Amino acid sequence: MRSLAKISFLLGAIVHAESFQIAGEDHGPWPAILSSIGLVPSTGGAAKLIVLPNGVSAAASTWRPRIEQGAIVVVEGQPELAQALGFKATGNRVVVRQIRDSHDEAVPIIWERALELPIYTTPPDAVVFARERWSSTPVAAGLRVGKGALLWIPVTPGEKGHERFPYLLQALRDLGLEPPFRSGRLWAFFDSSYRLRADPDYMADRWRAAGIGALQVAAWHYHEPDPQRDEYLAKLIDACHRRAILVYAWIELPHVSEQFWNDHPEWREKTALLQDAHLDWRKLMNLANRDCAREVKRGIDALAHRFNWDGLNLAELYFESLEGIDNASRFTPFNDDVRAEFRALHGADPVAVARDASSALRPKLLEYRAQLAQRMQEEWLAELSRIRKQRPHLDLVLTHVDDKFDTRMRDLIGAESARLLPQLDKHDFTFLIEDPATIWHLGPQRYPQIATRYKAATTQHARLAIDINIVERYQDVYPTKQQTGIELFQLVNLSARAFSRVALYFESSIRKTDLPLLSSAAAAVKRLERIAGRLVVDSDHGAGIAWQGPARVNGKLWPVANAETLWLPPGPVAIEPAKETPPMRVLDFNGDLVSASAGRESVELSYNSTHRAVAVVDREPEWIEIDGARASPERAGNAILLPRGQHVVTFGGYTAPSRIQARSHAVAARTSLVTVTGATPSTDAISSAVIPPK
Repeated sequence: MRSLAKISFLLGAIVHAESFQIAGEDHGPWPAILSSIGLVPSTGGAAKLIVLPNGVSAAASTWRPRIEQGAIVVVEGQPELAQALGFKATGNRVVVRQIRDSHDEAVPIIWERALELPIYTTPPDAVVFARERWSSTPVAAGLRVGKGALLWIPVTPGEKGHERFPYLLQALRDLGLEPPFRSGRLWAFFDSSYRLRADPDYMADRWRAAGIGALQVAAWHYHEPDPQRDEYLAKLIDACHRRAILVYAWIELPHVSEQFWNDHPEWREKTALLQDAHLDWRKLMNLANRDCAREVKRGIDALAHRFNWDGLNLAELYFESLEGIDNASRFTPFNDDVRAEFRALHGADPVAVARDASSALRPKLLEYRAQLAQRMQEEWLAELSRIRKQRPHLDLVLTHVDDKFDTRMRDLIGAESARLLPQLDKHDFTFLIEDPATIWHLGPQRYPQIATRYKAATTQHARLAIDINIVERYQDVYPTKQQTGIELFQLVNLSARAFSRVALYFESSIRKTDLPLLSSAAAAVKRLERIAGRLVVDSDHGAGIAWQGPARVNGKLWPVANAETLWLPPGPVAIEPAKETPPMRVLDFNGDLVSASAGRESVELSYNSTHRAVAVVDREPEWIEIDGARASPERAGNAILLPRGQHVVTFGGYTAPSRIQARSHAVAARTSLVTVTGATPSTDAISSAVIPPK
């Protein structure tokens, strides 16, 4: 049994182990850098991470003992501390514009402006993380000293924090820093066209470890039955379910499939040049044609029933292109049905209107396209809702490009969110906002701004989600063409704080070096502190906290945990170590958890999810009740698939541990968490401390 002294020390260690302190009055970009992976400012006591910006006193006699005792100290330039540890200026200088980083040598890192910096030598035991591209001069290095470490850089990371050294957080992790929180709520898009030979179990393990809780799978590859492809997708869905990952059919209308395009040339969409609309990878079909629409509906209905999907995602159903009406070779739609309807409305052929830059009917044509896009989106939302009546477990998503930040989207592609947002009051779906390519070069702060604009346009705030495109940008951006490292973590973290759900396009574009910290970036925890001898955590959507051993949450023995992570519900909660162990553990839970508790012979979960909830258990329950009635939900290994909606599920009568070993999918952290002494406060005392007054 743990002593009370150890229990008390544990809580203090968690609060301070991954907190940070920045010396001096000018903290620069460091709060934005460190908070992007869930690190919190120190509220007093010894912080794990200390930053000494350039110009701040850094006496070796003061800071070296702190490092030797376990602190990680970051220094800019060559303060006394750096000199004492062997970082020496040579007297020579080098112009730095490009660097290469050992965390991903393949990524070109180019600074927007060159800097002339002193050349330093590093201690023999130091690990050089980054060098000037041509001279190999060290520009970021780490040194372990005693139980702690020093991270040295010659200059500030930049005003926003990601301008110069994208992989500083990876370097800090190499030196022993571990974020305290993680999330399993990320969504990601997945195109299997070039990965049919990849092992689904390997990929699912990787996705879940990175915090991905749902996969949007390119469904056009499976529109028509094919034994080999269908077998692969069935195995992929099963592998995902066994790891608490949901799988959605990503439907990219008006693209249907390669075979549909080949089989039905009579239904192909046309550009303003009356050419077949094969634009980029999409081969667009004429959904305004009733025969075509009926055949596509038949195909999607069959697709929805052929696989064990968890949801359907109607994505990007509008027109081409981002170059707008001035590029007739990419401007759509100009099929015969659309031309006939527009001619009946306005007495002119829309082809002639599009080609004539002086036509007074051009505004009418752009308005007609926006209205047509709205009609099609409403029609297909209704169609997916009809399918859901047959398969009630399905979640629905509408992916729609943002037109509130870049207001040109209506005229460019016919997308106007104001026409669709009222549908949130009619249909039960998630409105997934995709930022257009035109603003990919703007910084992470755009996502809270996008959230503010959409929340002003609807009361369904919980149904708003954001889609971040992790791709190479065509604009001049620095220091990397694709979002990676600090910039990626800032994008994800700020988005997770602003929206109920964050999706990433796409899973294979995320750099390998970013995966270990991705789930921490997505964990938007607002508060971490010790109150009355308990650890208080507050988050909007729930989070996982690094933890070992049994625990009580809000006074209840908590069963939702694996060997390294305690999974918490939204809102303020109070955590303390427990003496007893739950009879069964829910190692992973992919649902919106409300509460949980463990008795001597049963474990109970309460949740409220728009999608199916998946519980991965460490033992086989002899019986399951859902809302008080015995049930036999679908299984996938030791994962139990539970219905969408608001429910209470009880697991009881446990057999021996399942022969199918549960994977923990925990943070890679191996932080040793040990504890304190002190009187345990009453439940009333902690409730008043944790829950703020209204």
